[in-house]
Amino acid sequence: MPKKKPNKAIWVEEYVLINGIQQYLFHAGTSADNPVLLFLHGGPGSPASLFAHAFQDQWEDLFTVVHWDQRGAGKTLTKNPRSYPTVALLLQDVREILGYLRNRYHQEKIIVLGHSWGTVLGSLFVRQHPEGVAYYVGVGQVINKLAGERLNYARLEDLMLQANDQKGLKELSALGDYPGERLDAAWLKKSLRLRKLQGNYQPAIKPGASPFKTLMASPLFRWSDLAALIKGNKANKGLVDFLGTFDLTAEPAEYQVPIYFVFGEDDWQTPSVLGQEYLTRVQAPDKHLYTIPNAGHMPMFDQPALFLPVLAAMKTRQEHGKER
Repeated sequence: MPKKKPNKAIWVEEYVLINGIQQYLFHAGTSADNPVLLFLHGGPGSPASLFAHAFQDQWEDLFTVVHWDQRGAGKTLTKNPRSYPTVALLLQDVREILGYLRNRYHQEKIIVLGHSWGTVLGSLFVRQHPEGVAYYVGVGQVINKLAGERLNYARLEDLMLQANDQKGLKELSALGDYPGERLDAAWLKKSLRLRKLQGNYQPAIKPGASPFKTLMASPLFRWSDLAALIKGNKANKGLVDFLGTFDLTAEPAEYQVPIYFVFGEDDWQTPSVLGQEYLTRVQAPDKHLYTIPNAGHMPMFDQPALFLPVLAAMKTRQEHGKER
């Protein structure tokens, strides 16, 4: 049975005809006059709408936050079980959604925030279609997935050497040439073992409620969402392959909108050093990198009290000029 709808000024679940299919949007906020922020979730295939209640309540004082279950994910996949995504389709989806949001909220420009896989989609989109975008926020920005995995391996090896962790070093060595030359099925198996080893060296990330319990607590949750999460693996296989070859540094680092990156200090999946290096090359009206201490790949969950001021700072930069 659906949970009780929260008493908020803006709380809308809807399906909108986007690029030929009915796609799911969830809007939440305190005032229609606030800037609109479109959240591009990660995965691929892992909608953030079902977890929004766990991190975004205070965001809604600053923005009207809109979550989109991407083609091939979540409630959009449930509605369209045979419509699998491609990068080209998703980019067109984003373009049409932004047009819809501009008309609905009577706003000239929309903020685009991507997380993890969503940063691949977001950074591609804002370079190709800057019109109608206020600024872009990349949380856990993917720069080069293959280079990131190599850095993760080297970082873990250094930590093990410092700790004289002979057992861990032996297990790490057993992975062989990591990650290899391409991110394929063999790499995926190795990466799961690597992530397990990394877990011993992430003291800053404090375990909270399990993802399953957080999911079940969502006022948006339906039992069909569990099936969609499972089906999403198959639906997004092509996107996973694309992610494995993605290299943002291979394209011109020229943007017509402000660019902001946010990294967890202890993010193993998207090392901030790659973002720092890339941002030095970026040409944009404004750019800045924020680091959230004691946070991993999901800094909005790990440190919500520190993440909110970062969003507020970006908003201030746009409304009152760059920080002094």
